[in-house]
Amino acid sequence: MTLGTTDAALPATGTQYRLERGDAAAVVASLGGGLRSYSVGGTQLVETFPDESIAPSAAGILLAPWANRIAGARWQLDGEEQQLDITEPKLQNAIHGLLRNTGYGLVESTGESVLLSAEIFPQHGYPFHLIHEARYSLDADGGLRVRQGLRNLGTRSAPFALGAHPFLRLGDVPSEDLVLHVDAGTRLSTDAALIPNGRVLAAGREDLRSGKRAGELQLDAAFTDLYLRDGLHRHRLTAPDGRSVQLWAEAEFGYVHVFVTDKFPGRDCAVALEPMTAPANCFNSGEGLRWLAPGTGFSAEWGILAAL
Repeated sequence: MTLGTTDAALPATGTQYRLERGDAAAVVASLGGGLRSYSVGGTQLVETFPDESIAPSAAGILLAPWANRIAGARWQLDGEEQQLDITEPKLQNAIHGLLRNTGYGLVESTGESVLLSAEIFPQHGYPFHLIHEARYSLDADGGLRVRQGLRNLGTRSAPFALGAHPFLRLGDVPSEDLVLHVDAGTRLSTDAALIPNGRVLAAGREDLRSGKRAGELQLDAAFTDLYLRDGLHRHRLTAPDGRSVQLWAEAEFGYVHVFVTDKFPGRDCAVALEPMTAPANCFNSGEGLRWLAPGTGFSAEWGILAAL
């Protein structure tokens, strides 16, 4: 179902696509292909924002052809320096890929799913032609799943990573009271520009496997060596009453970025759990980086599931 029919009626994030199945509902925006709302039984499971706003802190947007940051907005291709636009002026990085300010177009929709796509055209800093597709769908159990795909429309192999930026919550429970579990053995340490520069084994305060209260964390870091169970990585937020919301992802998403902030509008604490196929600065480090040959594609899936 598409919401909004005239420019005057459209939110700042463009056309809105509403999905419904049973007591689950989701709204996906054309801008950034972003997840604006997802609820089950009236319990909101992701952070939302007003119609007149674009996504604060990149809430819910899709990330392609890289996730997180590229150091100094520069990288080398066949010995030649590539200069991307600096989109994080404070730290002088290129952040969150090339589609954050792009409107995704509708490919197909039903009442329970929507398929959107956006092209990445050759440009300074990234001379490749790709198309990114994302299918959002609701399962019979109320779970949300997102399949992201990338196809190379050009004539040369293209480097890439995929990711997403959902902020999870559990209805009206203050997120500072939620316990965060990240099923990972290693955290990537970073420099002052939040670029990975090493690895720290999960131990003590770095170990989120046993759970840490979100209100005690100020975190903007990636984790890897993720545990795979039944073919999926799983991380969750748990409320004092035992309810929980989980981010799951297929094995291809071998990294999860955890962002705990007190800067999300209207919230004392907000928690993003971001599935990524590669960490920040993969164009320079090569870690997790994949190359897509001309005419070929790649896809992987992640989702959100609640126990209420």
